[in-house]
Amino acid sequence: MKYTLSILASLVVAFLCSEIGAQNLHKRSDYLPQNLTLHKKADGEGLLFLSAPSAPKHEVRAVWLTTISGLDWPTTKATNEAGRQRQKEEFCQILDQLQACRINTVVLQTRIRGSVIYPSRIEPWDIVLTGQYDQDPGYDPLAFAIEETHRRGMELHAWLVTVPAFKIAVAKKMGKRSLLKTHPELLRKHGEQYYLDPGLPGSADYLTALCKEVVSKYDVDGIHFDYIRYPENAESFSDPASYKKYGKRKDKRAWRRDNITRMVRQAYEAVKAIKPWVRVSCSPVGKFKDLSRYSARGWSAYGAVYQDAQGWLRDGIMDMLLPMMYFQGDHFYPFAVDWQENCYGRPIAPGLGIYFLSPKEKDWELGIIQRELCYLRQRGLNGQAYFRSRFLTDNTKGIYTYLQQNFYPYPALLPPMTWQNATPPDMPLLVARRRVNGVNEQIEWRAQEGCRYVIYADTKVPVDTSNPKNIVKVTYETSYTYSLLGAYYHDYHLAVTALDRYGNESVPLNL
Repeated sequence: MKYTLSILASLVVAFLCSEIGAQNLHKRSDYLPQNLTLHKKADGEGLLFLSAPSAPKHEVRAVWLTTISGLDWPTTKATNEAGRQRQKEEFCQILDQLQACRINTVVLQTRIRGSVIYPSRIEPWDIVLTGQYDQDPGYDPLAFAIEETHRRGMELHAWLVTVPAFKIAVAKKMGKRSLLKTHPELLRKHGEQYYLDPGLPGSADYLTALCKEVVSKYDVDGIHFDYIRYPENAESFSDPASYKKYGKRKDKRAWRRDNITRMVRQAYEAVKAIKPWVRVSCSPVGKFKDLSRYSARGWSAYGAVYQDAQGWLRDGIMDMLLPMMYFQGDHFYPFAVDWQENCYGRPIAPGLGIYFLSPKEKDWELGIIQRELCYLRQRGLNGQAYFRSRFLTDNTKGIYTYLQQNFYPYPALLPPMTWQNATPPDMPLLVARRRVNGVNEQIEWRAQEGCRYVIYADTKVPVDTSNPKNIVKVTYETSYTYSLLGAYYHDYHLAVTALDRYGNESVPLNL
């Protein structure tokens, strides 16, 4: 058998060394990872589920929620009050499903292709909201999304598509506030689309202005950059004039990488200057570069599209990476290890292509995703991200059921940004305990401003807050109501901790 991870002599997760290179590995029970077994669903549908390694307390569980063309949301138009209400209800329904699956991070596509889903002074409204570009939907979708996401104890990260603008064919429909009208000098045609030219200093300024607008106006938990790179077939990108003016005889490939890094650095520093707790992340191409024994096959972040994503972690200008690892087998496992071994102490949460489960796409079997999930967790990477939301909430091939019933049995907190701030918040202070309807008790507390709270329940005193199995709820509220009868019958005790915006957790208030 082919040992696809033999280049990683230090790999402690040896159970995968004998399975990754196998053909049709997801069909072969003899290549199951060690200590992981298949079992049938309890509801009798006959799906085979891979038992997951124990879930950690800190883990990124992210979903990309796509708004372009209404692929995930919205599917209705806000042209009147009824339409606005339907959009809101639809979004809340998605959030309810994600919360029930114990997702903790919603990455909402906020800037699409030179247009946005919030009232911007820089760019026009996107067409998806009303059916027309630059038409006000009558409410602020981003503000609404943040409020509802926080109501459910989850984080919302604003996803900005960075370098691509819009298709040439729709440029005239964008209106007078489009980038083609306001900053035509920054755009270059490439294929059927306009792109920002990363070689122009003004492009970094433009992206930074968008970031500052979002972060200063909205209570987002993160800024997420998508497509912060040169486009496909970059060798034909029309930037010779930019290179001649700004290249200073530097090697063109190095110059291009420096251009993208300049955009990242400038935007990162601008975000941190406004709100240092906002987590800045991006989704680089899933293979960073060729490995000693595994080729990226011409499609790598560093070589093909000039993303020095591992360098951004090293230089401290990126808080988290969600590399787009929409692959399997030799194209997935060695490159996942490479990301982990070059993370420089910052979270890596590989993006998984669950859309390939769809019969309309590649019709992958669920076992492919299950094995990747179990490997990432057992290897010790910091989480997972899913592209995209609809394939999760539609339970494609049973992926939602697997996550909810097996892989995410209880909530998880995001890894804290200790490189930004490592000081935990003060312990919550108990304000009141009161009976509600005679059979319930409400506890109320207060803590320093800007915190969320984690509620734990345990049969032990004091409550063990290090065990993620004891997490009951993550909430922005400062009160919690529970059943006195249930607490007595199950003999459980409660504790509350404060969680600051950096992810640091206080000592518990035991009740």
